[in-house]
Amino acid sequence: MVRLGDLELYLINDGRVMVDAGGAWGLVPRALYQSILMPDANNQVPMTLHNLVLRSGGKTIVIDTGMGDKLTPKLRAIWRLERPEGSLLDGLARLGIRPEEVDLVIDTHLHADHCAGNTRFDDSGELVPTFPNAEYVVQRREFEDAMHPNERTRATYSLANYEPLAQTGQLRLLDEDEVELAPGVFGVRTPGHTPGHMSVRFESQGQHALFVCDMASYAVQFARLGWMSAYDVEPLVTLETKRRWQQWALDHDALLIFDHDSQVPAGRLGISPEGKPEIRPEAIQYS
Repeated sequence: MVRLGDLELYLINDGRVMVDAGGAWGLVPRALYQSILMPDANNQVPMTLHNLVLRSGGKTIVIDTGMGDKLTPKLRAIWRLERPEGSLLDGLARLGIRPEEVDLVIDTHLHADHCAGNTRFDDSGELVPTFPNAEYVVQRREFEDAMHPNERTRATYSLANYEPLAQTGQLRLLDEDEVELAPGVFGVRTPGHTPGHMSVRFESQGQHALFVCDMASYAVQFARLGWMSAYDVEPLVTLETKRRWQQWALDHDALLIFDHDSQVPAGRLGISPEGKPEIRPEAIQYS
């Protein structure tokens, strides 16, 4: 748990998947990234699936929903999904939160590893919202891109993860670049990974934090502007987005929470003796 003024943030690990190192690190040479994260014999590296839970303004809020439980055995094997601590729902249960008690779900974007837990199959095999009483929010541009994917993007989008929410009227589309979704909780558009990608900014009693999400999947990718994944649809936009948020992080001494980094899930941006940005890790425990 992280206390940020009046806010309490709980980090939940929905599991770990293995992905090709070329996808995770893009154009960064192996000679550089392997000192941070060594690929295995299949040239794969781990990505954790971090979700956040908090209460604000009387609302129980979930940020990103992970891989969910709809994966076929084949897809589960492809992702090499492991859940030693259980799923998002197990993490919520440890906090004493039932799915029907969640009021708001913030989808940073609609890639499957971030939103497949939005929906589930009920006992009759019907696809239903995992959080039946929640409002789900996502950037309008992200939803439009997910509803009309192209050859480059269709592999990571699945209608089953978000279309049912539009049908039940639980999905709200955001048009603002920054919007306060609950007291001290702001959705901020951070394009590059996708044009409609969103991070979540927190502010309470003069303290600041940012759920970076896939603006930088790993901590080092936030510190080094030129380092980014091959999954980014607009990599040069990612670079400029990170430049802006680097300055914000320095100006506010903000806690940064990274969605896929198991080694440095959280830290603060500082400047090294050589004058370069670096992430200084901070301890954070899973719920």
